[in-house]
Amino acid sequence: MSTSTMNKYWIPALYIHKKVITQEIQYHLGPQATVRAFTRDGEDGFLITTLGPCLSDEQIDDICIKSLAFWEKQAAQRSSTNPDRHLKRPLHQPVTIARGQGSSSIGKANGPRRNDYRKRSEDGRKDIGMRREQVDQKDSGNQEVT
Repeated sequence: MSTSTMNKYWIPALYIHKKVITQEIQYHLGPQATVRAFTRDGEDGFLITTLGPCLSDEQIDDICIKSLAFWEKQAAQRSSTNPDRHLKRPLHQPVTIARGQGSSSIGKANGPRRNDYRKRSEDGRKDIGMRREQVDQKDSGNQEVT
């Protein structure tokens, strides 16, 4: 059957596990139905291709319930493999990838660049090969006398 006669529908991925919808789609919509991950307008979901209408509300509810059971089964298996092991952090807690220096360092990488061979003084200025004493002497000579 050609794909031009197939209907395509998108549903959001909220509360739906990919393995569950992949296993259930042909049961609900027939042997020609397919599903794949698809992002529409920046939202993750599933693109369903089928000959007939899309999933009904009851079918989607059934898939959501089975997805919840799948996630609970996975969590039980993880906890039963090592029951004394606790999670180091709650699920969905942000993990810091890089921190900038100071409060106005949004988007800056942590630390000097790999090819930055020049030394930095405490105030962050680059000192091109100067020793700390030379920098201090240079700075003390530029101070105003009051």
